[in-house]
Amino acid sequence: MADPIPKHLPSSATSRSEQVYEALRRRIRSGELMAGMRVREEELAASLGVSRTPVREALGRLQIRGMVESAGGGLAVTVLSRSQVMEVYAMREILEGAAARFAAENATAADITALRHVHAQFVDFKGDPVGFARLNIAFHDAIYEAARNRYQKRMLDDLNDALALLPDTTFAVKSRSRSAAEEHGVILDAIAARDPDAAEKAARMHIARALETRLLLIYSVGAN
Repeated sequence: MADPIPKHLPSSATSRSEQVYEALRRRIRSGELMAGMRVREEELAASLGVSRTPVREALGRLQIRGMVESAGGGLAVTVLSRSQVMEVYAMREILEGAAARFAAENATAADITALRHVHAQFVDFKGDPVGFARLNIAFHDAIYEAARNRYQKRMLDDLNDALALLPDTTFAVKSRSRSAAEEHGVILDAIAARDPDAAEKAARMHIARALETRLLLIYSVGAN
């Protein structure tokens, strides 16, 4: 039984619904619930150890956020179209650029040390694409933390939820981990140098390169 809701936490309808919502969101972001997969209240309720009511409420919230959609009389994890992918990456390029700019302006010495640590882990990693994807998320999360802008982070979290709906990771393309490591290094150097313009430019270029790789994946499998 994956990711059950802890029994010792408050059991009010509101808190239980929030716990279920976050659990389902994690399942989508981790790929356990993949794009196109049907989601059924009774199955999710059983796996989470809760009644169907908080599951129904959580699925309603996920539908409003675009993470699940109507499909054949029920609900399924959303499948993004090519145009939606382009829209997500267009916004991500802007927001990631701004995050890097703010990080260059606001990062503490501890923030930069954290960024260097995660970057070194990425560079030295010898594992699979999923492992690279996790370290990539950690690097970007460290930038968001250093940026010190909670509203921007909230918007980036929403975009990253949308990106989680995409099948595979761009690190499935063999050359992407090497080029991403180089791009991360340029962003990190600009942040450490307190150069907002260079940091923003490097971050935007990084996302543009990620989009190129994503489109390569999409067209190679003939996605819609």
